Amino acid sequence: QVQLVESGGGLVQAGDSLRLSCAASGRSFGEYALGWFRRAPGKERERVAAISWSGTTTYYADSVKGRFTASTDNAKNMVYLQMNSIKPEDTGDYYCAARRTTEQQYESWGQGTQVTVSS
Repeated sequence: QVQLVESGGGLVQAGDSLRLSCAASGRSFGEYALGWFRRAPGKERERVAAISWSGTTTYYADSVKGRFTASTDNAKNMVYLQMNSIKPEDTGDYYCAARRTTEQQYESWGQGTQVTVSS
């Protein structure tokens, strides 16, 4: 299984930028795809972005499209979520997750990092 550790969350103001990082370890990651999920206060967890380990395939939720960018650094076993033009509704706990490319379910999850956006 893949182990994931997120970092980079914090308190920011609307309009700011923030980069979340996810350190991956434990497996050969070529067979995995990565996702960034968000759980906002009072809401269900949603997937905001996904990326193949090669970085060639990405997905973004409509709520973040054009503002968030996911990327990978294969040499460092890192996954990133660049968040630009942050909005108060981006507030939440952000999780990095991994799934085998042959599966739909994400099997590995990080502990999460909190992002709070003030208006």
